[in-house]
Amino acid sequence: QVQLVESGGGLVQVGGSLRLSCAASGRTASISAMGWFRQAPGKEREFVAVIRWINSNTYYANSVKGRFTISRDSAQNTLYLQMNSLKPEDTAVYYCAADRTTYSVSEYQYDYWGQGTQVTVSS
Repeated sequence: QVQLVESGGGLVQVGGSLRLSCAASGRTASISAMGWFRQAPGKEREFVAVIRWINSNTYYANSVKGRFTISRDSAQNTLYLQMNSLKPEDTAVYYCAADRTTYSVSEYQYDYWGQGTQVTVSS
């Protein structure tokens, strides 16, 4: 089992920045990739970014490309999401997730999930 705990959410103005963290514990050696997803009110959960644990390859949703950066500290088993130039449409609950076998944009491939952290961008 892998446990994931997100932190770093909050209220920020349009154009501002936030950095989310996700601390992983448990059987972290089994992790192949970790990703960030988000869910806005009344909408389905959507992919944001993914990073492959072994070589830090990354992939982003078009909506965040150039504004968000996913990274990880393998020694600390921590995943990050640096969010810059935030927009009101970035408002959502952000979830980190861990995948044991693939490097995927599909939430259905992920095995473990955090509890989520709220990000609100005010105009």
